[in-house]
Amino acid sequence: MFNLTKEQVDRARSLHEDSLVVDTHNDTILHLIKSPPFITSGTNPPSPRRTLGERSEHGQVDIPRIREGGVDCLLFAMYVSPLYTARLRRLVQMLDAFTMEVERYPDQIAVATNHHEIMETVKDGKIAAVITVEGGEPLEGSVEALRTIYRLGVRSLTLTHFPRNELGDGSGADSGSHLTEFGREVVHEMNRLGMLVDISHLNETGFWDVIEESSDPVVATHSNCKALCSHHRNLTDDQIKTLAEKGGVMNLSFCAGFIKDGVGFGDPEALKKVTVMDWLDHLDHAVELVGTSHVGIGSDLDGGCGFPGLDDVTRFPCLTEGMVSRGYSDDDIRKILGGNDLRVFKKVLK
Repeated sequence: MFNLTKEQVDRARSLHEDSLVVDTHNDTILHLIKSPPFITSGTNPPSPRRTLGERSEHGQVDIPRIREGGVDCLLFAMYVSPLYTARLRRLVQMLDAFTMEVERYPDQIAVATNHHEIMETVKDGKIAAVITVEGGEPLEGSVEALRTIYRLGVRSLTLTHFPRNELGDGSGADSGSHLTEFGREVVHEMNRLGMLVDISHLNETGFWDVIEESSDPVVATHSNCKALCSHHRNLTDDQIKTLAEKGGVMNLSFCAGFIKDGVGFGDPEALKKVTVMDWLDHLDHAVELVGTSHVGIGSDLDGGCGFPGLDDVTRFPCLTEGMVSRGYSDDDIRKILGGNDLRVFKKVLK
């Protein structure tokens, strides 16, 4: 794909194997949970239920494929649709389902809640799983719920999904509104607890509010560059620069619709228009803006994302080969593969 020499291929393989590789976002739990009800878009039935430990022909993430892709630490997101009437209950169901799956494979994967636990888990030869919540809907307007899910192991919250919730506007329902008072309270409490504040999906005004309110670095777990693709989910150059100035990391997703204009979701023919080269262009653009210390990888696999050549977790080594082909140094590649996020985890997570 990249016309690499054998020496370059060997270098990429060695780099990938020696690096601690982090993926800051997947939606795999949506495909594991067996408890109804299931809310799906349109008239499509729920996707086939899977297990974490068995390689599947469906979906994009499971333990065998994580191993093949050389990924060491993954942030597993719990997304609760606002269509649920008992949103906190649904989150509890998801947390239980994921915990039960992890407990089935204790020699393969373990939940980690801070930097030390991540490093020790990987050192023990296991996959480190960090639990996150995507969208503040399950809090149901209660800071007590935030503290409770923290006690249950959640270490990151994406403040909004596409629509508006009790914290503020999502990028898909952007009225120009600021964070609500509750949203500001949540950011402050996350700082106190030691949780990652995730600004992916948040509207731009809310982003600037988070920058003002948070005493810790913040992250974008799965966002791309608006200068290259105008989708409302992407970040402007000013946002990327400010995120970096605050010490945070922008993690680039595999969502084709966030990589190239005119590519919708669920259209196999449109997906063919996107290549790993396009993803690397987003990487290059972000690096030109803020250097190599503030960029990482947040695939959004099992969340409707991916494209030919980067369509499941086994394809992560292609990114390393791509970075070698673009002339990145060994140190810079290690930082982008996971070192940058680990720096923030060490500073923030408690």
